[in-house]
Amino acid sequence: MTDIEYLKKYYQGNIDEALHKLKQGMPVQYIVGEVDFYGYPIKVNKDVLIPRFETEQLIEYTLKYINEMFNKPIDIVDIGTGSGCIAITLKKNVNCHIDAVDISSKALDIAIYNAKKNKVDINYIQGDMLNPLSKKYDLIISNPPYISYDEKIMDIVKNNEPHLALYALNEGLYYYEEILKNCSNFLKDKYLIAFEIGQTQGKKIKDLALKYLDNIEVIIKQDMQGLDRFIFIRKD
Repeated sequence: MTDIEYLKKYYQGNIDEALHKLKQGMPVQYIVGEVDFYGYPIKVNKDVLIPRFETEQLIEYTLKYINEMFNKPIDIVDIGTGSGCIAITLKKNVNCHIDAVDISSKALDIAIYNAKKNKVDINYIQGDMLNPLSKKYDLIISNPPYISYDEKIMDIVKNNEPHLALYALNEGLYYYEEILKNCSNFLKDKYLIAFEIGQTQGKKIKDLALKYLDNIEVIIKQDMQGLDRFIFIRKD
């Protein structure tokens, strides 16, 4: 479906005004104001990243590992929740309690709206990464900012989506290292960590995991285009 076809199907307002915004370079998802993520309606605006197919695949893999590893209700934390799409989808599909953290109050407003719209109970927390947490989890999941500041990205992304959710220091690795070096105090004895990553970052993030965590298995998985896109760290 083209962007214009998408607008005509889903946009409820003035179509000429919407087409003008599209020609000005605004993403069609922001114009419509909602996306379908894993079958669930997710409100989006300029304060949150637009959920993508790759993140749906992160969910698919994560559900597979949860089913393999756990046979009880589990505790999950979603770091950098943004629109809340990951937390909402997991809550819909897993017997769990979920905390979801974001540093942006505007992003959390969207996430809270989406949780209510999808009729799920999620505990949203404003704060930076793991800092506001005080309990232990079976699963830490995150799609953090991972684009290096000198990396070239599409203008439609650079000019519209929140840079706070896109860019990271240390060649895009900063937030992965922050999580990995501090997460031991927030994990149960048996745990899973699930990350969406940049396509060139797999080996470096694996090395960080092995540096900071003991007795783990690190699995790199590819997206639908065959690119490294996900890392799963498990301790059974």
